[in-house]
Amino acid sequence: MVVSILGSQIIGIIPLGDIVFYMTSFNLFMFAAALVFTFIIAISKTETQIEAEFGSLGDREIKVAKKEFKFRRFLAIICGLATAGAMVTGDLFDFTLFVCLIGIVNIGIVGAVKQVDVLDSAFQYGLIAMIASTPLFVGASLILAATGTISILAINSLTYTTPMMLFGSILLFLGVAGETGVAPFFATKAEMFRTPGSPFLLIIHLSSLLIIVRVIEILLIINKPF
Repeated sequence: MVVSILGSQIIGIIPLGDIVFYMTSFNLFMFAAALVFTFIIAISKTETQIEAEFGSLGDREIKVAKKEFKFRRFLAIICGLATAGAMVTGDLFDFTLFVCLIGIVNIGIVGAVKQVDVLDSAFQYGLIAMIASTPLFVGASLILAATGTISILAINSLTYTTPMMLFGSILLFLGVAGETGVAPFFATKAEMFRTPGSPFLLIIHLSSLLIIVRVIEILLIINKPF
């Protein structure tokens, strides 16, 4: 029997106990993209940031200390691996855990800097991420209550959508939006990107983008025409 999701044939399924990963051409592309960027970040060195000095024509260099560099690189790799896992997981609960992990490490990536504005933005983003965990897990719980399963493959085989599933999907999306800091929550982490540390900041952008694409795919699977 050919199993497909949103018109894409499933290439393979990897069961790891209760955790099941599945791959379509679409998911495999996002999975590979996350791993490639993670590898690039792992072997890259941070660039020296040049800032203009206020009230003069001079400029100053801002470098990332070696100890801070190693710490932020480690968290960036964890963020990349969590993003890759979220792309292929077939378990709704594991997806929410990956999203929460991404939110935590995103804060940690800039948490070692010594800039007040950056740390203040990271603190506000952390508050939003913690608050967003409530609708994230409540949404997944409502979907579980409505379908009796958290398996995305099992939900894909259903031919109906209930109001509880729709409400749970809305909460799930709000939770993901808060955890990744996308609109309308983007303002909470805008200042975070002013800190030196490229290419570590790239993984924050990439993880947000891929997670949003992935959650849209999941919501399309859950919500079928009434």
